[in-house]
Amino acid sequence: MNLDLKDKVVVITGGAKGIGAAMAEACASEGAIAVIADRDTEAGAQLQAGLETLGARSHFIPIDLSTPENCASVVEEAVNKFGRLDVLVNNAGTAIPKPFEETTLEEMERVLDINVRGVFVATQAALKHMTEGGRIIMIGSAVGERAVAPGLVPYAATKGAVKMFTQALSREVGGRGITVNNIQPGPIDTDLNPAAGDWAVPQKAATALDRYGLVDEVAALVAFVAGPESSYITGANLTVDGGTNA
Repeated sequence: MNLDLKDKVVVITGGAKGIGAAMAEACASEGAIAVIADRDTEAGAQLQAGLETLGARSHFIPIDLSTPENCASVVEEAVNKFGRLDVLVNNAGTAIPKPFEETTLEEMERVLDINVRGVFVATQAALKHMTEGGRIIMIGSAVGERAVAPGLVPYAATKGAVKMFTQALSREVGGRGITVNNIQPGPIDTDLNPAAGDWAVPQKAATALDRYGLVDEVAALVAFVAGPESSYITGANLTVDGGTNA
């Protein structure tokens, strides 16, 4: 299998920790230049240093991605520094687990800003620079198709929006040789959704494998979709969920 990403500029929003960091490492190991955008300056600097120790090229952009306009500036900085953009991974996302009736408007707006508006704005900016062979990759969620646990109503709604955005956009840019795909993780052990957290029991119970997933299991699929052998896959919702939606 050819996952060669040599010299490809890969922008990953929310890439300093968890799934994002694993994706940066997976792509960099295939020769990509990993551009990581995140507000966590300490984690981002550590990731960049680690990648460079391994001989990989990377660039960390410390930025708050809860402001959608900042997502566009990440793309522009990457292009200005490296002269091109080959892959955009819209990974930045958030959830505020709680019963919907207790969710405030401010909390709903934050989830919308990061999970939907930021994705729209970053993708628009990226398409201005992408040529044939470009890749737009969304990090959606298995709950964007089927909600199996309580407490994630706004989050599930935003990930359902990302799913349809992927399908519709793939129709518009397919003629340019650009693919658009949506990776939908199930419960993955991260700081945002720890396997030992309060909300973990129903999520684990909903899986066929009876376990949480690992960040590397998602990153491996992202690296494949970013690479040359995925060129006939577009408009797809590729679920990595341990059988949650089986």
